[in-house]
Amino acid sequence: MHPAFSILFFTTLAGTGQGLLVLMALALLLGVPMASGFVLAAIGLAELLLLAGLAASFLHLGHKMRAWRAVLMWRTSWMSREVILLPAFIALVAMWWLVLAGSVGNVGSGALATVWLPALVLLSAVALWYCTAMIYACLRFIEEWAHPLTVVNFILIGLSAGMVLGCALAALSGEQALLRATGPWAFTVNSLAWATRRLSLRRNSLLRHKSNLQSATGIRSERLVQKSMGMSAGSFNTREFFHGASAAALRHVRWGFQLLAFGLPVLLMGWGLVNAGAWPWLLAALLQAPGLLAERWLFFAQAK
Repeated sequence: MHPAFSILFFTTLAGTGQGLLVLMALALLLGVPMASGFVLAAIGLAELLLLAGLAASFLHLGHKMRAWRAVLMWRTSWMSREVILLPAFIALVAMWWLVLAGSVGNVGSGALATVWLPALVLLSAVALWYCTAMIYACLRFIEEWAHPLTVVNFILIGLSAGMVLGCALAALSGEQALLRATGPWAFTVNSLAWATRRLSLRRNSLLRHKSNLQSATGIRSERLVQKSMGMSAGSFNTREFFHGASAAALRHVRWGFQLLAFGLPVLLMGWGLVNAGAWPWLLAALLQAPGLLAERWLFFAQAK
């Protein structure tokens, strides 16, 4: 499949924002001491990531004025459910930020900001990840996606990205309590995300598709090779369902994203946990960003 860069940026940015919000929600629920200014800045950054992801998703639409129609099939379509849940989640995060900003010296507002809203944000983030992943996992005819690992990877990779970014922000801001509380978890989640993504890569490499050129054409020859696209010019199918990259390029992307998104960040986070410096966490977040985009590109490119 030909990956659309708008979808790559949407899933990566929104997933990272959700992960950062989950980190902040858990920290507040567990009573980790943090400066109010840092909490507001982190939640504000997560909101910006969600808005940037939402804006990127519009670039993929052929008729942007008809985007509202995406909500009509909410009873049966995971995409419709995602389209409904994402703006609601963005509004919920904005409410959380506003309540936090006005909670100084207000006991009732403070309880709402540190208990009820974080818990609701946490549950909503998981629900949004699930809806996004199920858009692909429910497509049984795309065997690379139709597996529970698709849902697991969307959740773990988004959570890992947000936690690494949150720890980098904490290290830069001197929030040592947050870094001590969440740093080991960021290391663990990133390692787990790497392990489950490798499982999905191995599964996809061993797939034997039920349909092939022989079954599609009715020609039972053992060796059957398609030499032409079957028409004099390109079409929607040849543009959307063929990425044009060579097998060597796919192998390079496969190993490259594992190195940037998981391998090097794991090493740097391990160093950061021992060294207690800010730069390993910052470098881990900077290296992970292009690795996540490459991972999402391969996710779509591998689909047949």
